[in-house]
Amino acid sequence: MGQVSSLRRLTRHLPIDAFMALILLTVAIAALVPAEGQWAVGFGSATTIAIGVLFFLYGARLSPAEALDGLRHWRLHGTVVIATFVLFPLLGLAVQLLPESILPHQLALGVLFLCCLPSTVQSSIAFTSVAKGNVPAAICAASLSNLAGIVATPALVGLLMSTRGGGFSGRAVLDVALQLLAPFVLGQLLRRWIADWVARHRRMLAVVDRGSILLVVYVAFSAGMTAGIWHQLSLGALGVLLCVDAALLALVLAVTWFVPGKLGFSRADRVTILFCGSKKSLASGLPMASVLFAGHGLGLLVLPVMLFHQIQLMACAWLSGRMARRRAAATVTEPSVFHTV
Repeated sequence: MGQVSSLRRLTRHLPIDAFMALILLTVAIAALVPAEGQWAVGFGSATTIAIGVLFFLYGARLSPAEALDGLRHWRLHGTVVIATFVLFPLLGLAVQLLPESILPHQLALGVLFLCCLPSTVQSSIAFTSVAKGNVPAAICAASLSNLAGIVATPALVGLLMSTRGGGFSGRAVLDVALQLLAPFVLGQLLRRWIADWVARHRRMLAVVDRGSILLVVYVAFSAGMTAGIWHQLSLGALGVLLCVDAALLALVLAVTWFVPGKLGFSRADRVTILFCGSKKSLASGLPMASVLFAGHGLGLLVLPVMLFHQIQLMACAWLSGRMARRRAAATVTEPSVFHTV
């Protein structure tokens, strides 16, 4: 506990969240002590089990009643879905037009995979709350995005990446059904009996969530080290990837703010669309990648997701705070109905 507290105190003063610091530490460990031979097989089996547990917990937490109830705000949710599963993939396809001399093929595919992922849950809701948006709608929109992503992400990956050398095959469809969808459905079926227990042990289960993701990162980057793929990554390519991720986020933020304004959404709903429609989930993305691209080098494929995760947290933390301050200032300066001249 003392080490965790020290890490939190350290990262509080850095432009990086604590979980991302743990991911970078895991990458460093994989670089120094990669899993090889029988250890790699053992870690691979542990990863498969951990991913199943992770999606079982997702199923146990998501309330179908809340998700269905939120569908009444269909215009908002439809806009978020279009941004997440239509706008982003189209932009990901546009990135594929960059010559390989500028952005290596595996990194470009990683950007396309990133664009196929669902939205985040916790950070989308948190930023919406800070910016004084429609929080109930954000809860529903983020939950629906993750629920849809279990089917939409593999479908988009199969449609867009199977002909681009992304390592996706028909076998991956069965793997998704067995490793992701089946545990999720089981969690939904058992929810009425275990939901209260899951809620009471939320902090403990958060360790399981994040531990699963760290295990995926370690296995992926260990395989990359063993295969020597990191010798293919130059500082120039990494800089281009950072610029591509940042430009991708900036463009989607602009579209998800200004277009809903033209469509007549209220400010609170625009805030919700902005923060739910511009995010991509690292928590779902890394486990999905390990299933969809099993047997292929994951290191470079998931690197765009990891970088985008940190960029979106930093950018949206600043943006939500700025929007909250402007909203507070506007509220203070609004004339009161009781004001007399």
